[in-house]
Amino acid sequence: MEIDQWRREYLRGGLSREDLHADPIAQFGQWLEEALAAGLSDPSAMSLATVDAGGQPSQRIVLLKGVDQRGFVFYTNLGSHKARDIAGNGQVSLLFPWHSLERQVIVYGRAERQGRDEDAAYFHSRPRESQLAAWASHQSETLDSRAQLDEQFDAVKSRFGDGEIPLPDFWGGYRVAPLAVEFWQGGGRRLHDRFIYRRDADAQWVATRLSP
Repeated sequence: MEIDQWRREYLRGGLSREDLHADPIAQFGQWLEEALAAGLSDPSAMSLATVDAGGQPSQRIVLLKGVDQRGFVFYTNLGSHKARDIAGNGQVSLLFPWHSLERQVIVYGRAERQGRDEDAAYFHSRPRESQLAAWASHQSETLDSRAQLDEQFDAVKSRFGDGEIPLPDFWGGYRVAPLAVEFWQGGGRRLHDRFIYRRDADAQWVATRLSP
């Protein structure tokens, strides 16, 4: 079958205004719990979209590591492609693609660096090899070979031995403060349900239905 003929119906159920929490963070929390309960692989995986100084968008998958009323948190090398983009333009978008539940959540917001105390608390909660990998990888820089990366990891492992691994000064977290949050639920006949939350003049969240 040709790719233009690949399709399926979305029949798991709709989304009505009565289903929604007044607050999008609460609504997101409910859907995230349902994604976990459904056994989705990597339910915290999200696509992060940024734009560079020349206007070129790029995307990559990162993992959500915290969410509250302040926003959505992820961690990265502070010299990476994404970090360089954010330094020039903090406006970003997040997408949670929960395909098997026929759901998507899109977050439109601004990414800002969080505090070093928060960075340190999370860094030291990571598995030891993940801490070492943060030191070993010069993220987004070119490599001559996989062997070079393995050598860098081995050198870092030898350097720190069995001691505590310090927080790298080139590694940390960003929090995406939401400006708008959209919830998408697949529907039959391509008549999907979409609601987007935006703040009104009184800074209260208001959900509006969008045409699919």
